[in-house]
Amino acid sequence: MTHGPAATIAVCAVALATLLAGSLGLRRARTAGDFYVASRSVSPPWNAAAIGGEYLSAASYLGVAGLVLAFGFDALWYPVCYTAGYLVLLAVVAAPLRRSGAYTLPDFAQIRLGSTAVRGASSVLVALIGWLYLVPQLQGASLTLHTQTGAPRWAGGLVVVGVVLVAVTVSGMRSITFAQALQFWLKFAALLVPALVLVGVWHHRDDAIDDGYPTAAERVTVTLDRAVTVRLPVAEELDVRGSVDGAPVAGAADLGAGEHRLAAGTRITLERGDVVPVRTSLPAQPNGSWLRPLGSGTDHPLYASLSLVLAICLGTMGLPHVLVRFYTNPDGRDARRTTLAVLGLLSMFYLVPTVFGVLGRHYVPDLLIAGNTDATVLTLPERMVGGGAGVALGALVTAGAFAAFLSTASGLTVSVAGVLSQEMVRPRERRPHEDLRARRIRAFRLAAVVGLAFALAAATFCPLLVLGIWWPRLSPPGALAGLLAGGALATTAVLVTMTSEVSGWPGALLAQPAAWGVPITFVVMVIGSLVTPRRVPPDAGRVMIRLHAPEALAADLRDLTRG
Repeated sequence: MTHGPAATIAVCAVALATLLAGSLGLRRARTAGDFYVASRSVSPPWNAAAIGGEYLSAASYLGVAGLVLAFGFDALWYPVCYTAGYLVLLAVVAAPLRRSGAYTLPDFAQIRLGSTAVRGASSVLVALIGWLYLVPQLQGASLTLHTQTGAPRWAGGLVVVGVVLVAVTVSGMRSITFAQALQFWLKFAALLVPALVLVGVWHHRDDAIDDGYPTAAERVTVTLDRAVTVRLPVAEELDVRGSVDGAPVAGAADLGAGEHRLAAGTRITLERGDVVPVRTSLPAQPNGSWLRPLGSGTDHPLYASLSLVLAICLGTMGLPHVLVRFYTNPDGRDARRTTLAVLGLLSMFYLVPTVFGVLGRHYVPDLLIAGNTDATVLTLPERMVGGGAGVALGALVTAGAFAAFLSTASGLTVSVAGVLSQEMVRPRERRPHEDLRARRIRAFRLAAVVGLAFALAAATFCPLLVLGIWWPRLSPPGALAGLLAGGALATTAVLVTMTSEVSGWPGALLAQPAAWGVPITFVVMVIGSLVTPRRVPPDAGRVMIRLHAPEALAADLRDLTRG
């Protein structure tokens, strides 16, 4: 590949910049507070950029453009709700959570409910969420490095794991703050500059997206690395080399409208104007439907959209690698200012991948054949521009992609490592002859490795945070019952969706479980608390005052409680 060397240099440059940023934090990381929450001294502008760095993951950098290409208008809910989730976070959680004085989400559960059982369940859920977010980062890194350089698919994930482990274990949150702030601006520039160039090229060509099915913009050959089933909306003659529906083909093939099975290694050559076959897991809708609300072709699109909105807006407040950032602010006021700044940064960023998705529908619709739509951002610059400029733009988006993988993986590692190291240290804190600060830092460094290896799945902390912050009658049994119910329901829905094909209303409900799963969790927590009123902690009132009192009074109460 002609762009391989440039992309390799770009990846190496991003990795080196991440490690250098980590070394800057090393000189100032001396205490446990430095490792866990950067001594709670990160200013709102730095913290907002760092949050943007870790929140804008592979799903944002690559996935949004791919979703827009495949699903059209309905996919715009993703960038809108990714941003709107911070508005909910600002209104409900940000300042009270910072006033709690916690290091981690399990710390908050312990402070609010005084229950080791709830703390333990929270620790498990942090690891589950970490795993859910970490897997796409490694997959995205593998896709990017393989697409841009031809490297083995395992290489990208290995690079991310290696760099993150070095950066995080050296100095924890202090170094990662510097690195993630740098990576946000790198990601933004790496998408914005190519997007401006591509929009200029598109405007110069005066190309328009018509109402018909997506067609090839130029002659292109697609080689399948795995067997897929595709759907053709119209009968067409295509040049195919390989196997179609179990029969060998080596030339022009008349493919009827409907589904066809293509074997691994099959090559399809599309000429300009050929209607593109679409993998059956994606909708094969015409561009007219693609541009309309609820035209994505999914089952029960209205329910799916509403449930998606609920999931993303409420789910943002339960992401541990996001919430840990609010522990690094000096006080609740700065936590609110940080959230407002994040809203602005995300609003600017998410305009850009949407542009890539719209242009991709016209210029790289062949990605729909194998369902490889996440490569839209990586493929589009070279396809539209070509030559040395296309290679340079491709290297730039590759650098931004790896900045996204590294920053999000770093945040996940810090959040999971902080929780695991706290659990490692707590049973031994009664041994006065040991240096607690040194043990915490050693445990953090060890847990960085453990967190990457053993985080497994995902669940939400939204009901625990909302009720814990705003409802004084929440009891440990109620909270624990809700966490177990919500985690079990969400995990079951995800597993069934991933391992089987369920259609109709059952499939829609399982694919988007937030609309029924979140209310059930709230109801379980409320009922569980109402039937166990004697288990409400005796200091719940004092903790609630601490969460909602003015900053100076909250600090005095926190110091009094610790004393």
